[in-house]
Amino acid sequence: MNVEQLISIANEIVGPQKGVLAADESSPTIKKRFDQINTESTEENRRSYREMLFTTPGAEEYIGGVILFEETLGQKTKDGVPFPKLLADKGMIPGIKVDKGAKALAGYPGEKITEGLDGLRERLEGYREQGARFAKWRAVIDIDESNGVPSRFGIEANAHALARYAALCQEAELVPIVEPEVLMDGGHSIEICQVVTEEVLVEVYRQLAAHRVILEGTLLKPNMVISGKKCPTQAGVEEVAAATAVTLLRTVPGAVPGIVFLSGGQSSEEATAHLNAINAMGDFPWEVSFSYGRALQASPLQAWGGNAGNIEAGKKAFFKRAKLNGLARSGDYNTSMEKAA
Repeated sequence: MNVEQLISIANEIVGPQKGVLAADESSPTIKKRFDQINTESTEENRRSYREMLFTTPGAEEYIGGVILFEETLGQKTKDGVPFPKLLADKGMIPGIKVDKGAKALAGYPGEKITEGLDGLRERLEGYREQGARFAKWRAVIDIDESNGVPSRFGIEANAHALARYAALCQEAELVPIVEPEVLMDGGHSIEICQVVTEEVLVEVYRQLAAHRVILEGTLLKPNMVISGKKCPTQAGVEEVAAATAVTLLRTVPGAVPGIVFLSGGQSSEEATAHLNAINAMGDFPWEVSFSYGRALQASPLQAWGGNAGNIEAGKKAFFKRAKLNGLARSGDYNTSMEKAA
């Protein structure tokens, strides 16, 4: 294992102003996105859409890494350049989503466990040969207070799987992004989200230590501490920022190079405002960044609309969102920038 290389890649992904583009939507998920713009989810349409994002001029100023779906890792530009090479040549490190999705956790109604560990060692070797330099595995933790969800066992099972994945990644010389997502669906308060998120992160780092994962060669992709969508009281931007910062300071070791938030069900503007407010609070022991999918892609997807004639409009919309989140990395974003062209 080349520890120095793992550490270097992890730090490069979260370099100044930079974050991660999560372009790893599964086939069912990207079909839902394309349905919203009345575009058929064919392999060529998916390829063309992602080429639009990857070839956006200047995106590399704000995007340090790109998470790809397995199909995308093997695709090329219309000029025949493999996507991993295109990204690497632009300075955007290519990565790969390696889990096989969350399935029902047997014996625990309402909880899920992420599958994909079987055969992962061999798959990781193949992904690295294709050009991937980091990977991502997502665990899903729901909150349902009335039914005692999540259970202690559900948290432990998902943390254990994340740690096994992370150890296998480092063995294969890939930086693991560890993603324990506490979902914002449901009617729970921000206080309940904080309690659950802290319990999840404590267990994740206990398991990572047990599996001898080198934290300096990892990144964490957590949820923000936020009110459930159905909660009648929605916490404001500053409250979300404060609760999130306290939670992470309590649970995430300073050896971790960077935290790259997922956007979950937040709007593009909410995700950027929350990231900005957290960074405006001051110095942290880790880089505080983003690994957004929908929050970076919603506006370029709409601007493109499945029409080849709208490629430039799509690129412009993507660059704007990348830049605004890059500014939020240093607390320099403000909502008035949303109106600017």
